[in-house]
Amino acid sequence: MAKKKDLGKGLRALLNDVEKGPIKKKREVVDQLAATIEEIDLSSIETNPFQPRTEFDQEQLEELADSIKLHGLVQPITVRSLGDGKFQLISGERRFRASKIAQLTSIPAYIRLANDQEMLEFALIENIQRQNLNTMEVALSYQRLMTECSLTQEELSARVGKKRSTVANYIRLLKLPPQIQQSVKNEVLTMGHARVFAGIDQLTRQLDLFRKCVNQQWSVRRLEDEARLIGSRPKVNAGIEDPEITKIKSTLSKKIGVKISIKRDSKGKGQIVIPFKSDDQLNDIIDILHDS
Repeated sequence: MAKKKDLGKGLRALLNDVEKGPIKKKREVVDQLAATIEEIDLSSIETNPFQPRTEFDQEQLEELADSIKLHGLVQPITVRSLGDGKFQLISGERRFRASKIAQLTSIPAYIRLANDQEMLEFALIENIQRQNLNTMEVALSYQRLMTECSLTQEELSARVGKKRSTVANYIRLLKLPPQIQQSVKNEVLTMGHARVFAGIDQLTRQLDLFRKCVNQQWSVRRLEDEARLIGSRPKVNAGIEDPEITKIKSTLSKKIGVKISIKRDSKGKGQIVIPFKSDDQLNDIIDILHDS
């Protein structure tokens, strides 16, 4: 039998003023969300397809499982009802996984009513605020909230309780080269390092400093100094194409099957030109790009 507890204002605060946000919630939904915690079978819960966290540390899961065995699960997970006694996880996947390792058969949960967009917003905001996401996962979560939940940076900053400039700094990280993003994700580089790289306007300069920074284990201050030095140096070999751009052109040309060209100015802005000789060839190129 499910045990129910009145959560009152505490959960209303956790919901982060849902009625004031750009996605309006019906009054009766808010009332139900603030009403109960229920004990539900682990076997009746399916994972959340919108989960922003993609990697879970197995050792940490084992440690949490040991704690759950001793003390039980203190913080409930959050699910939405699918009907027929089935539920879908909105947030708390780490707790859910650890509870399975601890061989629990049931788990305390907040049961919410939410459509897919509201479910995505709940999952992303709850994870950003209450889970230890790495820097790139936070950036991706911010981007998803903006694009999939139709939030502006101002609205997003209000929802997650961060300054607009902080949100903007995270979003800028998604424009960094994959090598740098991966190093930030793996905590080889910090958010401070990433912000310096985001302020460098040329790909080749970013990658050159990145290699030196990682190999020599530069501090953020050292990276800032080196970035300023590079920015003050006069440009040389202006008529010679950057080796990195040549490599990109070669890779794309082989993949697509036509010789492409990349045009860019001194600030790094430009365009990729893909030539084609017929509608059939254009369709082939579109198919290749679509499957990539």
